[in-house]
Amino acid sequence: MSERLPVLRRAGLASIRQGASESPWGRGEAVPVPPDAPLFEILRTGRSYLEPVLDTATGSWIDQDPIRAQKIRENGMHSMMLVPIRVRRVLLGMALFIRTENPTSFQEDDVLLAEELVRRAAVALDNARQYCREQTAALALQHSLLPRRLSGGAAVETASRYQPADIDRGVGGDWFDVIPLSGARVALVVGDVVGHGIGAAARMGRLRAAVRALSDLELPPGELLSRLDNTVQRVSEEDGDDPGQNYAAVGATCLYAVYDPVTRRCAMAAAGHPPPAIIDPQGKVTFPDLPTGAPLGIGLGARFEAMELELPENTLLAFYTDGVIETRGRDIEEGMHRLGTVLAQPGRSLEELCTRAMASVEDQAAFDDASLLLVRTRSLSPAQVTSWTLPGDRTAVRHAWTLAAGQLAEWGLEGLVDGVKQIVSELVTNVVRRSDGPIRLRLIRHQALTVEVIDADVNSPCMCNARTVDEHGRDLTVAAQLFDRWGTRETQDGKIVWAEADLAHTSRSQSHAAR
Repeated sequence: MSERLPVLRRAGLASIRQGASESPWGRGEAVPVPPDAPLFEILRTGRSYLEPVLDTATGSWIDQDPIRAQKIRENGMHSMMLVPIRVRRVLLGMALFIRTENPTSFQEDDVLLAEELVRRAAVALDNARQYCREQTAALALQHSLLPRRLSGGAAVETASRYQPADIDRGVGGDWFDVIPLSGARVALVVGDVVGHGIGAAARMGRLRAAVRALSDLELPPGELLSRLDNTVQRVSEEDGDDPGQNYAAVGATCLYAVYDPVTRRCAMAAAGHPPPAIIDPQGKVTFPDLPTGAPLGIGLGARFEAMELELPENTLLAFYTDGVIETRGRDIEEGMHRLGTVLAQPGRSLEELCTRAMASVEDQAAFDDASLLLVRTRSLSPAQVTSWTLPGDRTAVRHAWTLAAGQLAEWGLEGLVDGVKQIVSELVTNVVRRSDGPIRLRLIRHQALTVEVIDADVNSPCMCNARTVDEHGRDLTVAAQLFDRWGTRETQDGKIVWAEADLAHTSRSQSHAAR
């Protein structure tokens, strides 16, 4: 079996003639080469090849391709040099030199000069290859750290786009996220880390992970950004203490919002980030007067003020980085106006609006990467939310689980009655023993069933290992065993202890048990 020959492609072409008419093969096209051509000898030996006089006689490697032979004769090609493009013991390709108008044939001195030129060109090519490799790795890292699938649950519909910067600047630290919270709420986040390249993408990943971890604490937006600011400062100090690292400031901007589909209220706070665009169902565009705050990690002990808005159902929120609104020849205010105009089309889908909004960014070489997160708000109907005010005594326990059982039966969730009774009993008992104020029980049915017990005591309970003889201390342990998620969060006048069960998982389990 004959050995398979490598495929050679034209990588570049230059000529003294307009259009480089000497070659029938353009850049990127495969060049047919016979087995006895000197090109394969160069691949084998790695040495330059000189053919002072091209032999166009019948039977030579040139005449084996009639198109090549015809081009050589038409353009008066009479002398040739082939020089390997080699760097760091790697053969990148070959440079072909052909002489036409100058009647003097190439000599050994010409080969030496060509080898020096090619050596310098090889270094430049290798640098370009390494740069492209780094850019590819940075882009792959950036995409791997961004969320692969956004789920707004019952709260919002989502769509997003990410556009990296031009080749000179490369991938930056833009990111966005949609984080499910308790009670059908959702956190909406967008941010931008200082810098470009792999370092910026890695810092972005650390920041996004920190936001995810802090969101589990159910913190208000302003307090979450304050803790995130401390985290960024610590990371900055740790990286700055490493003498072997090419350190860049870990500054970042961030906008964090929490939307509640039960109340249709959205609380948000910003750390040096532009405000979101808000488009109501009629297409009216506003940019809220959100306190900008200082960027994260600058070390000034900044405080982040939050604001809260009530949004109609089907309101469109656009979270973006400055690469979307600030491009060459266009200032930020003009970019914000353009973005609002594009999005003020209520009848279009989020995916279509994303595409239209990013079109101007993609049409030109962007000097910064750009991220866009669009969400359209939903609201839960009154039939999906039920709440009761309970007496602050021991009768509250029986009253609570009786009301909960009746509501679950009305929703067709009888399979959850036993678990909810136990959780409600434990949580309400805990509140009755510790608080004298009113108690509220709330059930929310969305993609999960959420059970909330609300009271005025600001002290959050903690999970403990109750002994067999202990009468109390099992409330959160029971919640963790019977439900998929549980937790606590502070309110303006107390706290909420909650537990959630995934209804899809529960339905599958009941169906399997029925078989």
